[in-house]
Amino acid sequence: MTKPDKPSRADLLASAGKTVPDLVAPNLRVLFCGINPGLYSGYSGHHFARPGNRFWGTLYNAGFTDRLLKPQEERELLTLGIGITNLVERATATAAELSAEELAAGGQRLLATVERYQPRVVAVLGISAFRLAFNQQRAVIGKQEQSLARSALWILPNPSGLNAHYTPADLARVYREFRLTIEGT
Repeated sequence: MTKPDKPSRADLLASAGKTVPDLVAPNLRVLFCGINPGLYSGYSGHHFARPGNRFWGTLYNAGFTDRLLKPQEERELLTLGIGITNLVERATATAAELSAEELAAGGQRLLATVERYQPRVVAVLGISAFRLAFNQQRAVIGKQEQSLARSALWILPNPSGLNAHYTPADLARVYREFRLTIEGT
């Protein structure tokens, strides 16, 4: 039986704690790291699946993709040298449900993923989560002085619709600047 495209409230609540498989391969150009899957992603099994999440539009508007992809088409990113993972694997309604301990463990999980797959660049999507995951309270958006394993490390704004600090145009600008900067790496 296939799942309906639009989950019910009960379907979403039942998705709490589910996981979404990493979209990774060796030697990616960039590995985007979200905080954790939302309930829509837990339900669908696809990254950034919630209607209103601005990740896919941001990637398109920043020039990472030549068309607007749907979450169900996420595997096409691998052909572009792009992957997706999360700091914490379990799906929640909001990232605020995650503990500092979970985020710190997620930092170690990300490090292990990066050591295994060796992407050229890692982009963590969310400054507050990065600060907790890596105990870097003074970290700012942009390229970090330290690397992660041997990968260049960046922090980008979280594309969640809950992030009111960045408009879609702001996100596209920041991600475009990121893309242009890393193109030579």
